[in-house]
Amino acid sequence: MHVSTLLVDSLKRELRAQQLSYGMLAERLGLSAATVKRMFAQRNFDLQRLDAICLTLGVDFTTLARELAAEQPLVSQLEWAQEAEIVGDERLFTMAVCTLNLMSFEDIVAFYRIDAPEAVQCLLRLDRMGFLRLLPNNRYRLLVSRTFQWIADGPILRYFRSQADDYLSRPFDGPGETVRVVNVRISNPARHQLLERIESLVREYSAQHNADAALPSDKRHPMSLLVAVRSWEPDFMRRLRRGHAAPGAGSRPRSRHAPAISAAWFSAGPGAVRSRPRGS
Repeated sequence: MHVSTLLVDSLKRELRAQQLSYGMLAERLGLSAATVKRMFAQRNFDLQRLDAICLTLGVDFTTLARELAAEQPLVSQLEWAQEAEIVGDERLFTMAVCTLNLMSFEDIVAFYRIDAPEAVQCLLRLDRMGFLRLLPNNRYRLLVSRTFQWIADGPILRYFRSQADDYLSRPFDGPGETVRVVNVRISNPARHQLLERIESLVREYSAQHNADAALPSDKRHPMSLLVAVRSWEPDFMRRLRRGHAAPGAGSRPRSRHAPAISAAWFSAGPGAVRSRPRGS
């Protein structure tokens, strides 16, 4: 990867860490928002402008260069023991979710019953996991990649599945909320195409999350997207199948000609961590 790309990515992470938008940076630099957006999009900075940006952000070029030299690889998944550690501590779990949601340290301790020393200890534990890097003044930088996902049947997704009743108990009729269940019979090529489109939707959802990270917390609403696709049939339909074993007669292997039903939920509401759909 080119040095210019790494440098711009580092500056973008610093903007997100300080919750600064391009518009806010432009105002401090005395430039138009369009000019700043163009500079970052084209990765075109002269040394004087780069120095002004670093001064505005309170970082120096030497620090940036040192960070680039020691750039940590981004993680796409934690280890099982790390997920288990997060699930086993409510405050650590809360900090992990909040940092994924790019909340500031001040907003986290103001919103949740976690005092500052406890929050710092949680950030240090997440730092040791390689989940984030703790910076001066209780700022942090996420070290998770754009393709980050929880382990498919790991401790965290098992926990969220245990909360499915709570998640689905809502009528999903509030602002920005919707729920759909779609049962279909489709070919294998169409099934794979559907999964690709769902992956694209998850990426778009995550990209918008990052794009809005510079907004104040009261302007960013907690939303959750649950996507689930599997070959599935309700229990009452399984019991109605011809040749279905009577209760107590033992289970019967699923016929390869049994209906293959895919169910997908697209939901919005507070409180869950995004996850990518499981493959077939």
